Amino acid sequence: MRFDIITIFPKIFGSYFSESIIKRAIQKKKVEIKIHNLRDFSSDKKHKKVDDRPFGGGAGMVLQAEPILCAVKLFGGRTSKLVILSAKGKQFNQKMAAEWARKYKNIVLISGRYEGIDERVAKILKAEEISVGPYITTDGDVAAMVIVSALTRLIPDVINWSSLEDESFLRKEIFREAKTGELEYPHYTRPEILKWKGKKYAVPKVLLSGNHKKISEWRNKMRKK
Repeated sequence: MRFDIITIFPKIFGSYFSESIIKRAIQKKKVEIKIHNLRDFSSDKKHKKVDDRPFGGGAGMVLQAEPILCAVKLFGGRTSKLVILSAKGKQFNQKMAAEWARKYKNIVLISGRYEGIDERVAKILKAEEISVGPYITTDGDVAAMVIVSALTRLIPDVINWSSLEDESFLRKEIFREAKTGELEYPHYTRPEILKWKGKKYAVPKVLLSGNHKKISEWRNKMRKK
């Protein structure tokens, strides 16, 4: 299985992936992990900027769509599963881990930072938004490590399979659907109109209105979806 991780802090992963079970899985060529620096795909050649202020106001910055879309183009047709790590995504569980480990040979993990990722990325790529728990972390990098760990241990010959057969997490209630994130809402940043492969993707007009009441109402409504 191959993992491609898109992040703005590629050095974070070095120590974790160079130890213990994952290290041995890489050495045995059961797993291949490639880390891609999102800044390498920035159109800003001088400062390598990949984020901007959110439309509609609010604290923090949002990762722009274009650098991420350009990074994903690198993988071409071999990409089997595209995942955006997001606090408002569907909660990752053992059932999903088992299904992905069985079904996919290549998984691309897009790590969010700051206030999140421009919502149009998920729409354009038809990527699945995934959260690793009912809480918000400082970044998606930790979540990426969680998913790599959960899937790697399910690959044949990575660990002793008899230990997996005894785990209660592979049975009963863990297979129930987890709730989607309820705390977050979609984020958008510049450009106002994103042009990608001949199509235009606009920011919702309410976020450009300057009407803080309507923006707040829209965000509350989107939280409940």
